[in-house]
Amino acid sequence: MPGVLTFLSGLLLNLKSFLYFRRTNPFCLKKSLLCPAFLLATLANAQSFRLPVSFGYAKMAAYSNQFNDAFSFTANQGALAARKTFAAGLYGEQRFQLKALSATSAAFVLPTTSGNFGLKGDYFGEQAYNESTLGLAYGRALGPKAAVGVQFNYYRVKVAGYGSASTINFDAGAIFHLTPQLNAGLHVYNPVAQGWGKEGMEKLPAVYNAGLGYDASPQFFVSVEMEKVEDNPIGINAGIHYQMAEKLLARVGMQSATSVYYFGLGVQLKSFRIDVTASLHPYLGLTPGLLLLYAQKE
Repeated sequence: MPGVLTFLSGLLLNLKSFLYFRRTNPFCLKKSLLCPAFLLATLANAQSFRLPVSFGYAKMAAYSNQFNDAFSFTANQGALAARKTFAAGLYGEQRFQLKALSATSAAFVLPTTSGNFGLKGDYFGEQAYNESTLGLAYGRALGPKAAVGVQFNYYRVKVAGYGSASTINFDAGAIFHLTPQLNAGLHVYNPVAQGWGKEGMEKLPAVYNAGLGYDASPQFFVSVEMEKVEDNPIGINAGIHYQMAEKLLARVGMQSATSVYYFGLGVQLKSFRIDVTASLHPYLGLTPGLLLLYAQKE
């Protein structure tokens, strides 16, 4: 764990230095080998920045029957089957309070008689360096006890002055309804990664998840998930959702692999919900965020 934290801290400092140098010395950077060296060190040895710091907050309800929302399928595509009406969501955060490390995610769910469709998009960074993802998902129930889903993603990274590179991969997930209150699930992201980029040496990591969710009452939900990122130790993601009143809710949780703790408060306004979130990293600091959700009434 200390080695992971040190690596993340160093990676962030390198990125901050890169962005500062890019703004203050654009001509020199284009004529030097600094940018290729930086990209090689960052992209070849590190995970992509594609996920928000507090991704667990927005995706927590994937294994809940009663709190399923527009972002649930982004954690497990089998969660699409639980949606009965149209839903949409928007999440944004300013990673470690740095504008250059801002991230935005959007998700939409459209139910149909032959299964449900999901659309998601992510954007991280700014003009000097940015990453974007667009994903199309489909999920449906396999009877009353199980649901499955799959998602195809287009991923792109762009560096000012050096062009862009892209690749295509997929997610797949399944959810099993063990009891009316207890759900279990399996999810895999990018299991057959292929090389991409100019030299074909870069790749996104494969990620494997196994989770449980328990609707203890109409007001309380708890979830726990094991996550294995390629070439990294197993991590634990855990969270609690508590409906304090008809229009007021709270969420708290943690992600052990990155030592991030998150919490937030939400307000329900008819078909809309607004959550103010915050994530805390012991070395890199605070990440504020805002979550907006819409769910059409049944």
